[in-house]
Amino acid sequence: MAEDLKTLRLILGDQLNHQHSWFQAEPENTTYVMMEMRQETDYVVHHIQKVIGFFSSMRNFAEFLKEKGHDVIYFKINDKNNEQDLEKNLKRLISEGNFEKFEYQLPDEYRLDEQLKKICKGLNIETEAFDTEHFFTRRDDLEKFFKGKKQLTMEYFYRDMRKKHNILMLDSGNPEGGKWNFDKSNRKKWKAEPEIPHERGFRKDVSGILEEINKAGIKTMGKVNEKSFNWPTSREDSLSVLNYFCKNLLIHFGDFQDAMHTNEAYLFHSRLSFSLNTKMISPKEVTDSAVDYYYKHKDEIDISQIEGFIRQILGWREYMRGIYWKEMPGYARSNKLRNQNDLPPFYWDAETKMNCLHHSIKNSLENAYAHHIQRLMITGNYALLTQTHPDEVDKWYLGIYIDAIEWVEITNTRGMSQFADGGLVATKPYVSSGSYINKMSNYCTNCHYKVNKKIEEDACPFNSLYWNFLDVNREEFSKNQRMNMMMSLLDKKDSEEMEKIRKRAASIIEHPSDF
Repeated sequence: MAEDLKTLRLILGDQLNHQHSWFQAEPENTTYVMMEMRQETDYVVHHIQKVIGFFSSMRNFAEFLKEKGHDVIYFKINDKNNEQDLEKNLKRLISEGNFEKFEYQLPDEYRLDEQLKKICKGLNIETEAFDTEHFFTRRDDLEKFFKGKKQLTMEYFYRDMRKKHNILMLDSGNPEGGKWNFDKSNRKKWKAEPEIPHERGFRKDVSGILEEINKAGIKTMGKVNEKSFNWPTSREDSLSVLNYFCKNLLIHFGDFQDAMHTNEAYLFHSRLSFSLNTKMISPKEVTDSAVDYYYKHKDEIDISQIEGFIRQILGWREYMRGIYWKEMPGYARSNKLRNQNDLPPFYWDAETKMNCLHHSIKNSLENAYAHHIQRLMITGNYALLTQTHPDEVDKWYLGIYIDAIEWVEITNTRGMSQFADGGLVATKPYVSSGSYINKMSNYCTNCHYKVNKKIEEDACPFNSLYWNFLDVNREEFSKNQRMNMMMSLLDKKDSEEMEKIRKRAASIIEHPSDF
């Protein structure tokens, strides 16, 4: 019988699901394997905190399994028998261990999905793939939902998810608070009040893992305090961060989720994305905990706070995963605007006179983190306005953020941020001049550049870049109804002003290090 076969089960680094049915009742003769590999550390240059975070979380998960009595084989990065390649390690293990069946959980990256299919075809033993039992949706649910529809609209998908899972619903058809979406209430600028509680941080000594990474010669970016690593790397840590968010941060999350400030790295954000994306904690646990806390404290917490949070988890996260599996592998090659420029050097050292970019990139390098508006409207906005090739943008975002795994990274960068998919994810490009940055942050207050100037030497570079970008893509955007107002304003600019704008923008694009 299949249950009696000697079975090897693979667990990838983002499959740390303690509650998976695999671990509840397993067949006899089952062995789990986990691997730290150069294959995974080297396909882009990752932030040092990302590599440490994954290795530490994987090791903690392996210990959890061993403590529960499971048989575990674990390859550390410098183990002599680690061939640093998934296929080589698996084939040798299966051969030497005389395994009769190979099982794995479906990967969330197309690259690994294809690799595992190829590996299985080359094995002469039985193989089987299982769901990760993590997401609210399956890979193809979004494609089925939008079948026959001309346009993908996240809002309709989000409403359906709310109904299907009975989250923030008064009854089967009516949302809590009388509206589905309180996005217009989520755009306040934070001005030092209300006070932001310190994040639920950690002070872990990761010097041992750092030494192993350095010994392996893995190339990384960013910084780390090896005596005070600040990210959750276990299920216990993750539940602690979730509990802290509900009790201390949810009350103002919605109001200030788009805000930015020079003195604040996290504001009221949860810091749960790494825990979620490695599956140490599930989206259902997160939504259930937050919604339960809201209902118990409705007299203190406005509906706009909780809805803004639920929309990110239940709506946007599941939506982007659905887009990924619907559109890959072609999505990774999309470049609708034909952008070709390199990413400016200051993305790796934050050495720029533009205050918004300096702080957003510095935060990213120091913490392996930036929240969604910093990613979308600062670093992403600048990359698009300077016509950077989306491949360059993908590599940077995938490498620098601790929570970046391709299924969620590429849809947000190539789609939402860079408009490389031509409007599949975002119906218009998310670009702005300096005025939006000034509206949502204090970045412009002490900047070298003046946000109210357009073409002078001390003018905010975003201003000329913005109008130049619309001009360069005039033909493309003339077909987009949501761009009508901005294209009309562009048409009203006289030829002399436009020539100055083009000249200023060209200088910024050609000599980014001067700015």
